[in-house]
Amino acid sequence: MRAEAAAAVAPPVGAQPPQYAETETYSRSILGPVMFELSELRVEGTADLPVPPTYVAPGQSPYIIAADEEFVSSVKIVFNRTPLSSLLMCLGTQISMNFHFEGQGRKATEIDLLAEITTQKDVYEYEVKLSEVPKKAGLTPGLYVVSATAEIGPAEHECSQFILGYGYISGTLLQVYKEV
Repeated sequence: MRAEAAAAVAPPVGAQPPQYAETETYSRSILGPVMFELSELRVEGTADLPVPPTYVAPGQSPYIIAADEEFVSSVKIVFNRTPLSSLLMCLGTQISMNFHFEGQGRKATEIDLLAEITTQKDVYEYEVKLSEVPKKAGLTPGLYVVSATAEIGPAEHECSQFILGYGYISGTLLQVYKEV
């Protein structure tokens, strides 16, 4: 008899806790999770094609740039659409993208450059861009492995004090040569 009584009082299996009255409802995730994805890490020079006969190939690689040539680093970031994501976008959440340039060999330096944007209401896709000149940024001639780290948060609200999440993307190369 005691085994039957224990089985009758055993907690239910599943997400819903026991119901004590016929009017109770429970929700464990009202706002839903917030997720984001980083993609399309790019680093490209901005110079036009050189005038013949000063070029060595018909096209100029955007990944091989002069030390005095402006380049643009960018990363795409996409947030999921949940009530909590919508709230964070509306609050003006800070997105800080740290672009890392890790020099490979000889005298190539290692530099981190920061670009920041703020989220906007009802916008879930962003492209964080940084324009820079290698010589001014401290990049010496050499080969660089480029990656980026995202910091999401805090928001532009007095109650928001914390970094809400981090992300990382890598896999791009950049070559800087001495200006001519």
